[in-house]
Amino acid sequence: SAGKSSLVNQFIENHFNDAYYPTIEGNFMKDIAYNGLEYDCHIIDTPGQDEYTPLAGRYAIGIHVYIIVYSITSRESFRMAQIIYRKILDFGGLTRVPCVLVGSKLDLEERREVFRWEPKVFASSHTCASVEISAKMDAHIIGEHINTGATRGVLR
Repeated sequence: SAGKSSLVNQFIENHFNDAYYPTIEGNFMKDIAYNGLEYDCHIIDTPGQDEYTPLAGRYAIGIHVYIIVYSITSRESFRMAQIIYRKILDFGGLTRVPCVLVGSKLDLEERREVFRWEPKVFASSHTCASVEISAKMDAHIIGEHINTGATRGVLR
């Protein structure tokens, strides 16, 4: 569990829930302000992927920015984030996509398995933005990190 749904719930509802429920799929809307402008943000909370699951077209078509979440406490989760990024590229026949690589569970630093430099190197070599956050953070802080990362990802 990378913590995707927990991040979405905190961002949308300003609520953190410690319980884990596997995601089937969730669709959310939120108006966000960035640099003095209002944007309609449509978020698709997808189920976890593995390397053998094909990427569904609805997750790849018409997307302005991808937010790929991994847990800093799981090397396997980080490996899957990289595979998912490559699946997105392969599906669209692209060389790059606007992307924010989000390391979740920053509050569990003592259980860290992914070194801080690893996502930065991956993000830099794939022109993505990279941030680390915790769903236990205030929703405003999460939004600020994601907005900044998404803007950098889109503008690269």
